[in-house]
Amino acid sequence: MDSRVSELEALVRHHQECYYNGEPEISDAEFDLLWDELRRIAPERAVFSDVGVDRADGYPKRAHLMPMGSQDKAADPWAFRKWAARVGHERYIVQHKMDGASLELQYREGRLTYGVTRGDGAVGDDITRNARKMQGIVHDLPGRFTGSVRGEVVMSKATHREKYSDKANTRNAANGLMKRKDGVGTEDLIVICYDAVTATAAGSSFDTEIAKLEWLERAGFRVVQHRIFVDPEEVIAYRAQVAARRDELEFDIDGLVVKGPEIDPQDMRRSRPEKQIAFKFELEEAASTLLEVIWNPSGSLYTPIGVMEPVRLAGTMVKRANLVNPRLIREMDLRIGSRVAVTKRGEIIPKIERLLENPEGARPIEQPTICEKCSTPLVDDDTRLYCPNQACPKRALFRLGRWLDVLDIRDFGDVILGKLFDAGRVRTIADLYRLDIDALVDFERMGETLARKILRNMTQVREIPLARFVAGFNIEGVGELIMAKAVDAGYDTLEKLLATTADEFAAVPGIGEITGTTIVNGLAQLRGEMEAVLAVGTVKIQGATAGTLSDVSFCFTGALNSIARNEAEELVRRDGGTTRNSVTKDLTYLVTNSPDSGSGKAKKAQELGISTLSEEEFLALVRREK
Repeated sequence: MDSRVSELEALVRHHQECYYNGEPEISDAEFDLLWDELRRIAPERAVFSDVGVDRADGYPKRAHLMPMGSQDKAADPWAFRKWAARVGHERYIVQHKMDGASLELQYREGRLTYGVTRGDGAVGDDITRNARKMQGIVHDLPGRFTGSVRGEVVMSKATHREKYSDKANTRNAANGLMKRKDGVGTEDLIVICYDAVTATAAGSSFDTEIAKLEWLERAGFRVVQHRIFVDPEEVIAYRAQVAARRDELEFDIDGLVVKGPEIDPQDMRRSRPEKQIAFKFELEEAASTLLEVIWNPSGSLYTPIGVMEPVRLAGTMVKRANLVNPRLIREMDLRIGSRVAVTKRGEIIPKIERLLENPEGARPIEQPTICEKCSTPLVDDDTRLYCPNQACPKRALFRLGRWLDVLDIRDFGDVILGKLFDAGRVRTIADLYRLDIDALVDFERMGETLARKILRNMTQVREIPLARFVAGFNIEGVGELIMAKAVDAGYDTLEKLLATTADEFAAVPGIGEITGTTIVNGLAQLRGEMEAVLAVGTVKIQGATAGTLSDVSFCFTGALNSIARNEAEELVRRDGGTTRNSVTKDLTYLVTNSPDSGSGKAKKAQELGISTLSEEEFLALVRREK
């Protein structure tokens, strides 16, 4: 289970990054499946309180006037009813959820001053020059308004069809155009607004969400379509109506945004406001026949891809579907010849959702048993089929890329790395640090400028936290967060980690027996490579922190308002403290903004007499101790 949680969190973060850069690798529907599975088995993971980050390199940064967090979501009526019962709104404002890119328009004394992308929710990229050319922008507002207006940058389906059909969908096209340095095509974008906030006591003020939308309309903005309902069942029925005719709409939408009429500034400051929700559409579905299964190797993993009879979904013909892992094949009893239900949204590989029937003559799916590169027997651990040989050439190349990613070493692209690997110049991580200018400058006509840039980037990171150092070696299913738990538990040097048994790792909260065994085996197999990297002398592991919080432990529960949970945990670790995933009798503090929420952690902390800190008290303590 622990390895699956780590895998899911890594996938969610990766696809969030792709989404906010306008280059999604999977559809919203497939992302939702990953998100929902992780939320079901590990609801306390930090990723649920983080927001995605868009990166428009080269643009100046600017702070938001309005927090731009993410929305929680309901994937079906059952989840929506559960949310509605919890928040208890007397009325529901229901808006189309536009499928585009968020933009904040900042005004001073009624004049548009800045257009800022979402960024990390607090700071975004200043794309004012492009924003001024977009349709739907109001450059001068009545009443000397000072504050911000939030909208979604979208492209109409007609414009996409006529001018940008080479882009997978309207969202990708809009996201790419809004960040173009030359501004070409920005005039084809439209800003549809749905929120506003004043920055001073003067000017317009809003008593309710309805008053806010009415003001936006009077000011001349194009406002998102919205309706008002008094009963959750009306909202559910409206969602079905909109879903049935969304192909007829001018713009792509991927659901509804539902909120109450009351304005709650404190809730809006949360990274994921609790009093509004994205009510997503059901997946589009079609039936097809599974013809073949191709096992696609990536690093050590072998991922099954199903080849189907072509079927039309979301306006395109598709014939491949992601089968995810061996367990899904077994659980669904999929066979060659199976009739299956397929879902898809976006121009990507769809997913087989369920088996419809196994007709007579359907035959079992054969999966590979031997690694195609090193001939090692593959391991099928139910959720993964992988090569366990740490020295496998495919795995070795993947590990090199993983190291560069974990340490954020840039300009050393996959093509260059692959050619150096194939030429035998780089086979281990230590080899990366043995490269010199002479080894690179004439290689594949690289040139001195790029060669020096690569070497400079390689040596910029000289001290590496122990958890990140181990994660960089890509032990199967063991990421930085897992290793941070081991470090926080006192295994804070490489020597201690190497001497720790599987049972000792398993006793660490959040690791467990299977992951503990995986860590021990991975460390044993990679010990020589780790020691070789350190022996080169370019990088070293940061020593265990002996800060003023060295004997203090923290557990976090619930949403934080001003800081992401992973950032809060990093503040603790940076000054020598430890973080826990659960409440135990030796915990020092539980950090929560809702001590009376009745959550399991809050109840247990009360039973054990453990002190509870609010977010403000936690931040004050950390800053005082630093």
